[in-house]
Amino acid sequence: MWTAVIPVKRLGVAKTRLRGAVPVDRHPELALAMVRDTAAAVLAAASVAELLVVTDDPQVGAAVRELGARVVADPGGGLNAAMRFGADETAGLSAHRAVLAGDLPALRPEQLDEALSRVSGRAFVPDAAGIGTVLLAAPARWALQPRFGGPSAAAHAESGAALLRGDWPGLRQDVDTAADLEAVLGLGAGERTCGLLRELGRATACAPAA
Repeated sequence: MWTAVIPVKRLGVAKTRLRGAVPVDRHPELALAMVRDTAAAVLAAASVAELLVVTDDPQVGAAVRELGARVVADPGGGLNAAMRFGADETAGLSAHRAVLAGDLPALRPEQLDEALSRVSGRAFVPDAAGIGTVLLAAPARWALQPRFGGPSAAAHAESGAALLRGDWPGLRQDVDTAADLEAVLGLGAGERTCGLLRELGRATACAPAA
């Protein structure tokens, strides 16, 4: 069983490259909807025993607690520091830990289960573009050693993490831009992301879940 960790920025500064995809005053709601859909899918995975969300945003904290996640305060120092704190310090090196991006609204629990079943040492899953990283896993007694930011897939490979390969479109498609948002809607995004977009008049935006 795995402890999953998701770091989440304050909604007011989250997903800056996605601004303009929805009206500016609804942007924080979109960011939160994607976090909630991601958290719900992670918690539904059979291989996940616990979800830790590292955040200082009270709205995010309240929303993911309702889903069953545990919330810990962001220690500061950036994304990688938040991941190390959640995985290596809060969960502890005695646990199997997997850190995920918080913007995977098309994630399916079975995709996460399959990816984690292939982990035998420190390993990662690249994003759909093959440049970033959406998941970094560290089994018990392995330090996480996150290298997120920029071309992190190459950085994780260079650090010795194994590349996990599989047909996991919902796991690999994170959302940084409006084009990414269209891609996850085509895959079948979660109910919260789709519900918000329907409320904004995009009634046919979400494809049926695959």
